[in-house]
Amino acid sequence: MSDICSWQTCYYRRLTGNGPPDNRQEFSFVPVALIDVIRLAANQSDLSGLIRYLISLCLCFKVFDRVREDCPNFHEKIKPINAELTQPKLAISAEDEEELLTRVNVVFHCAATVRFDEPLKHALQLNVMGTQRLLELARQMRNLEAFIHISTAYANCIRKCIEEIIYPPPAEPQKLFDLVEWLDESIIEDITPKLLGEWPNTYTYTKALSEYLIQQEKGNLNIAIVRPSIVGASWHEPFPGWIDNFNGTSGIFIAAGKGILRTVIANNEAVADMIPVDVAINLTLAAGWYTAVHRPKNLLVYNCTTGGINPFFWGEMGQCVMSTFKRNPLEQAFRIPNAHMTSSYLINQYWITVSHKAPAILYDLYMRLTGRKPRMMKIINRLHKSMTLLQYFSTQSWSWSSDNMNMLMSHLNTEDKKLYNFDVRQLHWSEYIESYCIGAKKYLLNEDMAGIPAAKQHLRKLRNIRYAFNTTLLVIIWRIFIARSQMARNIWYFVVSLCYKFLSYFRASSTLRH
Repeated sequence: MSDICSWQTCYYRRLTGNGPPDNRQEFSFVPVALIDVIRLAANQSDLSGLIRYLISLCLCFKVFDRVREDCPNFHEKIKPINAELTQPKLAISAEDEEELLTRVNVVFHCAATVRFDEPLKHALQLNVMGTQRLLELARQMRNLEAFIHISTAYANCIRKCIEEIIYPPPAEPQKLFDLVEWLDESIIEDITPKLLGEWPNTYTYTKALSEYLIQQEKGNLNIAIVRPSIVGASWHEPFPGWIDNFNGTSGIFIAAGKGILRTVIANNEAVADMIPVDVAINLTLAAGWYTAVHRPKNLLVYNCTTGGINPFFWGEMGQCVMSTFKRNPLEQAFRIPNAHMTSSYLINQYWITVSHKAPAILYDLYMRLTGRKPRMMKIINRLHKSMTLLQYFSTQSWSWSSDNMNMLMSHLNTEDKKLYNFDVRQLHWSEYIESYCIGAKKYLLNEDMAGIPAAKQHLRKLRNIRYAFNTTLLVIIWRIFIARSQMARNIWYFVVSLCYKFLSYFRASSTLRH
């Protein structure tokens, strides 16, 4: 019997008065429905709009297909709470607040802005002040047994070796709150680089602040912090390769598969610390169970990473992505997939000019001439912005300790280790990346695998266009530079004759050997 499922069952009975679900698929929806874990929506102000959004989400997303099969009315178990992280007391109505205070047993705090380029004031309001307000609410919950905060493994990325502890903050949170309260936003924007210091962006900066604030203001709450690294597509559940957003590496993979991305600045030998989303969720649920049942005396931090256990490198990832998209091409690719990684800034800039901007300008010119709206340069500029934001993480390696994660795994029984698997030693990277790329094709771009033959035919068409273009370019160069210059012709003839002599020599050598 699964200990974690038994733990969830007691909440299920308490809420519904019924017995437990028949299988774990229904429990997979526990974080947002069965045990009243509330994910506060940061940007939803209309309750009816939020309800419609949640219902349409549940009814349409493929991720819920298995849950829908086992529990067709699962959406009826959702109780949306109208809230705003940036407002005092989260702007929750008195009626909803009373229900939360009396009925919630476990909180998984996932709400945050994950944009790397989020303005500092907004990032502070959502990621730090929002966390503080949720802690205030949690301290009043009469039956709360665990509070699980989702941070990031890169919250302390200014350190190369990151332990499962809370580090000193980059600044005192309260001083920053006071600062952004009275300073004009334009001034805050001007001083942001100085405030960030060694932190690469406002996301990691505010996540580091949030961890420290939780440690300082947790009171008697049973709290744990989970730090996932780069979250990727699912490994097993709900099915291999499932992904629902273009964040992180997903958008990069698709840009490479479409042939738009040709060069990436990265260290081929640096560890690409990626964690499948279902692994991160399984660890989070297990941490919730352990925190509620065992009630550890100290706040526990779980580094949810792969680099120190089952390392995978950026160079290997690039090769896997390219080989997958050549076997399973995306529909209507812009160019043949052929992205390369380099750690040289100058080489990267050269290929950006030659392989990104020049083709984009030519394509947009063609679009203008045919009376259509140019869009490729806009896509390229957006892609370059994303690559610049990710460059800090693709050119370096970090080392994370995993003692608490190993301890948690040792407390799981055999059944839980299967149902809530977060043992990344079993992860086969090439198979996972292939599933990831195919998942991006199927679930992000909504492309049918039956269309692969047509996509391959399109790539052959692009190859023929490239051959024709290169031949035409060679003829033009010949006519402009070589045919009109006696010296150029002499050099050309010398090179051709030299190549002919080498070929003749190798042909003669091969004949003599036989």
